[in-house]
Amino acid sequence: MQETTLEIREGSWDELGQEATEIRRIVFIEEQRVPVEEEWDGLDDACRHFLAWLDGDPVGTARLLPDAHIGRVAVLEPYRGQGIGVALMRAAIEAARREGHSTVELAAQTHALAFYERLGFEAFGVTFMEAGILHRNMVHRLTD
Repeated sequence: MQETTLEIREGSWDELGQEATEIRRIVFIEEQRVPVEEEWDGLDDACRHFLAWLDGDPVGTARLLPDAHIGRVAVLEPYRGQGIGVALMRAAIEAARREGHSTVELAAQTHALAFYERLGFEAFGVTFMEAGILHRNMVHRLTD
């Protein structure tokens, strides 16, 4: 059995945006029917981006906003359930910690709440609709 190699790259939108755009287009716009104008919110240039490469192919992405919100976490369907989302999230959390943030937050699609809870996030507030999908806010306190 061949061993796979997962690499998480961190960088700017200029560095990682081409691959991240394609992943987000497939996952959010095609699969989840997120309106194009909601997906492309104009914030990407201000974010740190994370791109998961599996055996040299880009398969997942996430971003960290300057206010320590994590968003746009997406893994291409054939690669889900292999720990790629976890690796992306850990990279984004570590970047927030490195930048001196005491918490990270995100708006989770409700079907993914358990995924984020396993990473130490706690849900708060009420569920709300965003891009036609139910979400709930979550926070993760960064402690050493």
